[in-house]
Amino acid sequence: MKPVRLAATATLSALWLTACGNPSEDGTNVQAPTPPEAGTEASLTGAASVDEARLANAANTPAEWLTYNGSYDEQRHSGLTGITEENISELAPAWTYGLQTGRGIESTPIVVDGVMYLTSSWSVVYALDPVTGDELWVYDPEVDKAVGVKACCDVVNRGVAVYDGKVYVGVIDGRLEALDAETGEVEWSKVTVDQSKPYTITGAPRIVKGNVLIGNGGAELGVRGYLSAYDAETGDLDWRFYTVPNPNKEPDGAASDAIFAELANETWGDDGAWVTDGGGGTVWDSIVYDEVNNQIIFGVGNGSPWNADIRDPSSDGDNLFVSSIVAVNADTGEYNWHYQTTPRDNWDYTATQHIMLAELPLGENGETRRVAMQAPKNGFFYVVDAATGELISGEPYATINWAEGLDEDGRPIENPEARNNDPATYSGFVQVPAPYGAHNWHPMAMNPDLGLVYIPAMELGQAYITDPRFNSKPSKWNTGMDFSAGMPLRYPEGTVQALRAAAKGTLVAWDPVAQEARWTVEHEAGWNGGLLSTASGIVFQGKLDGSFIAYDAATGEELWSDQLNSGALSGPMTYEVDGEQYVTITTGWGHAYGLAAGMLFKDTVPPALGKVITFKLGGEAEIPPLDTDLIVEPTPKSEAFGDEEMLEAGLIHYSRNCGVCHGLLGISSGVLPDLRWSTYTASADAWNNVVMNGALASNGMVAFDDVLTPEDSEAIRAYVVTQAHMNRGDGDGGPAAPTGAGPEPSDEAIGPGMESDVEPEMETGEQ
Repeated sequence: MKPVRLAATATLSALWLTACGNPSEDGTNVQAPTPPEAGTEASLTGAASVDEARLANAANTPAEWLTYNGSYDEQRHSGLTGITEENISELAPAWTYGLQTGRGIESTPIVVDGVMYLTSSWSVVYALDPVTGDELWVYDPEVDKAVGVKACCDVVNRGVAVYDGKVYVGVIDGRLEALDAETGEVEWSKVTVDQSKPYTITGAPRIVKGNVLIGNGGAELGVRGYLSAYDAETGDLDWRFYTVPNPNKEPDGAASDAIFAELANETWGDDGAWVTDGGGGTVWDSIVYDEVNNQIIFGVGNGSPWNADIRDPSSDGDNLFVSSIVAVNADTGEYNWHYQTTPRDNWDYTATQHIMLAELPLGENGETRRVAMQAPKNGFFYVVDAATGELISGEPYATINWAEGLDEDGRPIENPEARNNDPATYSGFVQVPAPYGAHNWHPMAMNPDLGLVYIPAMELGQAYITDPRFNSKPSKWNTGMDFSAGMPLRYPEGTVQALRAAAKGTLVAWDPVAQEARWTVEHEAGWNGGLLSTASGIVFQGKLDGSFIAYDAATGEELWSDQLNSGALSGPMTYEVDGEQYVTITTGWGHAYGLAAGMLFKDTVPPALGKVITFKLGGEAEIPPLDTDLIVEPTPKSEAFGDEEMLEAGLIHYSRNCGVCHGLLGISSGVLPDLRWSTYTASADAWNNVVMNGALASNGMVAFDDVLTPEDSEAIRAYVVTQAHMNRGDGDGGPAAPTGAGPEPSDEAIGPGMESDVEPEMETGEQ
């Protein structure tokens, strides 16, 4: 593991936040807690000296940001009021910090005891001074880049947790690690998954009652999901809850055993691909502590494979707990309740999206009711009773056509076309939402004073057709859907522009009591950035094109904006030091959308190294301009070759094995190498050495000789070379490089953060 590097001589214990800010209108105290004196019984390490009491009180101490979504209720609402509608015109950059990676950035920073902690791609952890952006230390877990092939949706990480002088991070290769908050040195490291299988970790850990909670991803490739609780001090496993049965439906010696025997086992058949592929149900994002009911509420992902007829052909069961909201006892992990949002999920409609808790006036006489709320991929906004899981209400918050509503039992009333995956009878039905979902990992926010939840929604369609060539491929994508079906070998001019116009994003201000939108703001592009709400009535959101915008929380009126020169999709956060309020967002273009579909927006969102960008009133820093050296000049390196049969084969194999990272239609966003312009296309031997022999495995481009033949590999080369010669300079084949653009970086010498990873088949949007 890479040694930490220290860039500050002062100890972090000298950097406490002690100043008071302005109280919010409702009297919320925004003063950061006074640190315990050194040597007293309460004294911890001086940095990240967080205990259960501080976490429980986080919403009342908004000068700090103590956990991923701000508080245990996860509303992403801050009580700070220093930045207002009246003075927001003075908001300007205070400092920036370069993350030196061109991969997707999804981290929300933590600010505690005078230090900012955050992550970048490849699970690298940073400690920064929140006032100046000066680097204090950096920890690199030195992940084997070949692990990138297991990451469905880029090698991202959404952040850390802090507790008792430690910083906790889930590493993309399945490790959970505790770092000393002052130095970044590893206190303990635990492997939480079977690393021979295609598991990953991208989510932020949560701290609950002395345990670190962490899930995992990998359901596209074939794994069995679970949520684990590890002792925060020792790293010992306390309890584990599996989300789908094991293939033999026998006890695991886990907290989930009883409910499987009682309920979940019977919702699965006894054969099918789930037996070999694990069944899926990974817990890759939302994990919430409901302190009132002493339970953990978490979201469960899609089945593995997606295609239910391949996954579980011997039954028509619901496949619990795939695509469900599940609640378990916080002390033991034992089952409390569940609500399944998409029974027998067939479309990657995960329920892992942001879950938040609130008290809503839902009684006949205005009595409040404690609820859990979620806007998962399937397009319905759900309000369920937090104590029991009873569905209170559910309505579409975005455009959907796979279902027409919910029945009296809370089950979706499905459109029959949604289950018609047979290629022989497929009628041309394009389903909405697509696997990216009507809402993905991008965090929501809530303004409890206005009673509104702000949703980064999107509209994209997808044809779901059974893959007639399906066979389970170890550690490769196994969706059971054919995403080369209907893909044109030669597409007409304007195709990319038409696809772009069909990808819509919307900021929705949703009233969860009335179950309707109060206001909406339309955005270009389907990928729609995370949100932050403040007590001064402002909502902050970044956009795919690099815009960072502040809206009036009550009306949606735009109040302010700036250009960040990079995709800005992470959840913003805010904190206060010495009476000044700061707002921070991390930037970096990549993610699921940026790899597979970023070709739609490569002219407006060119590749850029990630950054941490912090604003304050009267800030005097400058945001670095776009680094045009990362933009590749579109020049074919080989003459076109191959007959129609070879090119059709190349299209199929490219769509199944390459498009997820290198872009649909052979067009990359530029985050990863655009194969059309690769120097390797000039030589069959050089190409084959990479694709079949794994010559660039150290960059993440592993060998595909287990799923491709040399003839398949050569057909892919013929396809991408043909696509290169279709370049029209109008955006379809990739815009001309801007003036001053540097030469194409060779695949042997890929620059910082521009590592070449390949993940097979079609993108999902799971993180």
